[in-house]
Amino acid sequence: MSQPRKTEAEIQAMREGGKILASILRDLKVYVQPGMTGLDVDAWVASEITARGATATYKTAEVGFPNVICISRNEEIVHGVPKDEPFEKGDVVGFDLVITYKGMKTDSAFTMVVGEEPKGALKHLLKETERSLYAGIDAIKGEGTRIGDISAAVEKVLVGAKLGIIRELVGHGVGHEMHMPPEVPNYGRAGSGVILRAGDTIAIEPMAALGGERINSKHEDGWTISTRDGSLAAHFEHTVLITQDGAEILTQL
Repeated sequence: MSQPRKTEAEIQAMREGGKILASILRDLKVYVQPGMTGLDVDAWVASEITARGATATYKTAEVGFPNVICISRNEEIVHGVPKDEPFEKGDVVGFDLVITYKGMKTDSAFTMVVGEEPKGALKHLLKETERSLYAGIDAIKGEGTRIGDISAAVEKVLVGAKLGIIRELVGHGVGHEMHMPPEVPNYGRAGSGVILRAGDTIAIEPMAALGGERINSKHEDGWTISTRDGSLAAHFEHTVLITQDGAEILTQL
C-alpha cells in the first residue's frame, strides 16, 4: 500500500522536525546519568520538546501512551513506560521518541549503556544493531526501491553478527501519522515487497537481542515488550525520506 503524496511544505516540516528530534536525542545522551529515574528523563524530554517548538506525539489521544518518551531497560525491547526507578551504571537503555512539528511526525531511537562505555558482547550488540540500521538505509537506491531490499540488508548484518532478530516487531511509514503503511520488517528478500516512491517517508528500526528472537508482551503496564528469554536487547531507528536517487535521513544533525 502506497503513502499519500506529501507537499513540499510537509516534507520540509519533517526535515525541520527531524532536526529538532535529533537535537533532543543528542542532548539526552549527555543528560542521562546513573541515579536518574525514567520519570526524571521523561520530564526533561517533555520540557525540551516544548522549548523547541514541537509537541509530544506519544502523549496524545491518537496514541494514548502515558508519557512523552518510551524508555526500555535491559531485556525490554521497546515501548517501555518510564518508571520511578533509578538507572544503574551499566544498564542498557533504549530511548524512542516521536514528535509532531507543523503537523508532521518524525520518529527516532537509540540504545546506550548508562554511565560507562559498552564492552564485550554488549558493545557487539549495540554496534551491530546500529550498523544494520545504516545498512538498511544504504540499500535505498531511490524511487523503485522495494521494502524487501531494506529488510534483506538489515537481516544480513544481524545474521552475520549472530544476534536474535526481533521478527514480530517492524518499522513503518511515518509522516501524516505516527504509524502508517508500509510495514518495514527487519528480515526479508531483496526485490520483494512494496515499491517505494520519491517523497515516501519511513521509519527503519532494527531490534535485536543477544539471545532468542521471541518476545513477551504480557506486562502489567500494557505497553512494554521484552525478550522472552530475558536477554539484553537493542533498538536503533531513523526516519528516512525516499528521494529520486537515494535516501535522506531526516532525524540526524
